[in-house]
Amino acid sequence: MTLPTNLSVPIIGVIVGAAILLFGRKLFWLFVAALGFAVGVEIATYFMHEPPVWMTLVIALGLGILGALLAILLQKLAIAVAGFIAGGRLASALVAAFFVDYSQYRGITFVIGGILGALLLLALFDWVLILLSSAEGAHLISNGIVLPQTGATILFCALVVIGVLVQGSMLRGARRPAD
Repeated sequence: MTLPTNLSVPIIGVIVGAAILLFGRKLFWLFVAALGFAVGVEIATYFMHEPPVWMTLVIALGLGILGALLAILLQKLAIAVAGFIAGGRLASALVAAFFVDYSQYRGITFVIGGILGALLLLALFDWVLILLSSAEGAHLISNGIVLPQTGATILFCALVVIGVLVQGSMLRGARRPAD
């Protein structure tokens, strides 16, 4: 049995989302690459109503690779860019979840959330990275699973909590002095 080609993007999103949900702090480059991938998927659909799957994947993978290179070569800039993108996406997701008609405020919501995300990530790197990577991972996973709005919100919140707990326990374990 083969999967329809239109399922490949959500499946990749769920797999990448699970990786950054659980390991976003340890694999910072993957987190930034996943953000690039997610933005690439959105950009492809922004420029074309229904782009071919191959085009969406090429754009998403290209921006993902660019994000990973940015994270490896220019870490401070990558931290600020990742914080901006993740903060903006998180703010947009939160506003969309709690307000029915938010479309007229989408741009300003993204910019304000992005600025806050960048500043917080630069100031409090570990814990903000854990929170943002957990939220982005949860967002990617919940977008790949079709649920009613209430179920999607519950899934998103539960996944964020799981991601923060798992990554937070790894952070505490890494900082614990050797016995």
